[in-house]
Parts: sequence; structure tokens; C-alpha cells
Amino acid sequence: MCQSTVYLIEGDQEEVMMREVTRLVPVEGGVQLETFFEEPRFVPGRVAQVDFLRHTVTLVSLQEPGE
Repeated sequence: MCQSTVYLIEGDQEEVMMREVTRLVPVEGGVQLETFFEEPRFVPGRVAQVDFLRHTVTLVSLQEPGE
């Protein structure tokens, strides 16, 4: 299987938002992440990079640091 790990960058911090993501859906104000066995998760961010070889997606936060 080719699920991806999604990272979120906030300021100078990068954290894993979700592992084994099977679907990323752009929605108003951010993205919705889905996996096989977890509830969908909304992340207020925009896609900055997709690395198909490493199966990673990097998001940049749409929120101000500390919100």
C-alpha cells in the first residue's frame, strides 16, 4: 500500500499530523485527512509539497503561531 505521512509546519516547528493517510481533500479553510481506520481529521493548512517517492505531504499552517 502507498499511504502517506502528513506533516504540518507552524513557524519553525514541523510535526506529524497523521500517518497512513489514504486521502487528502482540500476544503474551505484547510484540508481533510482520511485513513482506513480513523475518523477524518481537519487541518487548517495548505499543501506546500508532495513527495511521491517518500510518501509524504507537507502542509503549512494557516493559523498564526500560538492560536
